[in-house]
This record gives sequence, C-alpha cells and structure tokens, in this order.
Amino acid sequence: MRRIRAVIFDMDGTLVQYDGPFQGSWEAVGYTAGLKDHWDRLLAYYLPRKELYWEWVDANAQLLRGLRADEIFAKILPPPYTPGVREAVAQLRGRYKLGILTGGLDHIAEYICRDLGMDFYMANGLVVRDGVFTGESKKRVYLWTKDQHLRELCQREGLDPKEVCFVGDHLNDISVMRAVGLAIAFAPKDPELIKVAHAHTNDFREIPRLIEKLS
Repeated sequence: MRRIRAVIFDMDGTLVQYDGPFQGSWEAVGYTAGLKDHWDRLLAYYLPRKELYWEWVDANAQLLRGLRADEIFAKILPPPYTPGVREAVAQLRGRYKLGILTGGLDHIAEYICRDLGMDFYMANGLVVRDGVFTGESKKRVYLWTKDQHLRELCQREGLDPKEVCFVGDHLNDISVMRAVGLAIAFAPKDPELIKVAHAHTNDFREIPRLIEKLS
C-alpha cells in the first residue's frame, strides 16, 4: 500500500483545456493577443528541439512585449476547467495536500489554486511591469525535466515523491510518473503514458476513487 499525502496535477490539458495543440495557457495568451500564426510557427520550430525549450519560452515572451497583460488575462480567466475538475478537487481537498506542477503560466496556476482551494504550485511566468508585458520570462519548470522540478517541489513542501500521486496527460509527464508513488494518466495523449501510469481514465470525476483504491 502506498501512503499518499499529496496529489499534484499537471495543468494544461489536465486541469484546464484551452484551444490549441497543447490546450495550454501559453497558447491561450498568445492566441488572445492576436499572435496565433506567430505562436504556431514558433511551436512547430521548437517542439522537436527539446534542448531549446527556454529559447522557445523567451521567443514567446518577446512577442508579447508592450501588450497590456490585464486585458489579455481578463479574457482567459476564469480558465476552462476540464469537466469534473471542481467535483474531484472538492473531494480531495482536506484529505491531501493539493498542488500544480506545470510548464504553463503562473498567473493561471495561482488563480486555480485560489479558486479551487489548492495549496501550492510551481509554474513558469511572464514578467509584467506597470500592467504591461516586458518581453521577459520567469523560467522555473523545464518542460522535459519535470521530474527534477517535482523533487524541488517536494523538498519545498516537505514531501517524499513516493508520497505523491501525480496526474498528467502528455509525454513530458512520464518522467514525473516514474518518480512518484502513484501515477494517473488523465485522457492520455500518447499510449506510452498508459504503460507507465498505475491507472488511466478519461473521466476526471474518477480520480478520487482511483486514488483511494490504489493507495
């Protein structure tokens, strides 16, 4: 039996589903800013080049330079939660520490934590000064080494990775799934996640039951 003390969720494509290839918060900001074509071209170029992830982050941030952050965030908040998220989090809250580990944006992650009563998050960000995007980024979670950031997050929150249930949906979540005590693939975007995870589901409302059953 696994002693699970915390449930940590991926955000983009898991807790929330914006329009775009990754159903992500980065895309939501770029598309809302009217930069969809530029955004998609950058993604097509950088996605196969995993070693250039931070360069991709900086390139996106530069595209937003000078734009009003409040106007853009007002259009993408509240986030489009995956059906069942509110119900599942309500069942888990108070029984486990609840957090977010994402390569997505901290502005969205912070909102979700406040809105759903979750406890902590680790995410990337965009620098805003006087209400305007500066073109700079806050680099905290490298997309392809999320397991390292999970360990940083666990150390910060007083957790052992084996005490964590992680819920994710994409290939970049596999390293985290291998590091935790319990891994659940939600609406997995690749069959490899099903091989690695302890369980998988397409219904977010099933997640509390799976955690109880498997821990």
